[in-house]
Amino acid sequence: MRTLISFALTLLISSTFCSAAMAQDAAAGEKKNQLCIGCHGIPGYQASFPEVYKVPMIAGQNPGYIVAALTAYRKGERLHPTMRGIAASLSDQDMADLAAFYAGQAQGQTAPATVEAPPAHVAELMKKANCASCHGENFSKPVAPTYPKIGGQHADYLYVALKAYQTDGSAQVGRKNAVMGGMARQFTHAELKELAAYVSSLPGELKTVPQSRFR
Repeated sequence: MRTLISFALTLLISSTFCSAAMAQDAAAGEKKNQLCIGCHGIPGYQASFPEVYKVPMIAGQNPGYIVAALTAYRKGERLHPTMRGIAASLSDQDMADLAAFYAGQAQGQTAPATVEAPPAHVAELMKKANCASCHGENFSKPVAPTYPKIGGQHADYLYVALKAYQTDGSAQVGRKNAVMGGMARQFTHAELKELAAYVSSLPGELKTVPQSRFR
């Protein structure tokens, strides 16, 4: 499993480096986020597809991951009608600028280096999932810039995202990623929910910053 993770990490970095590393302009990103703030600029806002869940917090997220995620939606590697439509309307530069804007929104918010250990049964699930090998020991310091911070992220979003990696054959729902797919398929939905609940309970660096029109 570790070999697979290392191989996939190398491929992911090489395939997304050019997009993630291009010049970013946070000020320009703030002017381009009209399609984002209606969901990601409202604390506690809930999506209703494919089920009801809080949309992810992206303020403070790794800019490389934001670009990688948007690119995956545009390519159809992540299936979600709304996100694919939005991503398809963005250029590589738009994505880089938006990533810089959202990454900079939570500056100064730092997760502790260590986190509280989970209950024994959850610890066994975490060991099996090996999440820390990619997302960092505190789940807020990923080993690659194109991997997300997940500590403190909404539990219901994490659960829906994990289930998406288990989904095949749907035209509207699913995520294609060999490492995440292999990891998620080991677990029942109940176990995925426990994993998501633990990671969500940890202090993290993500938040939702209300836009002025929604305050």
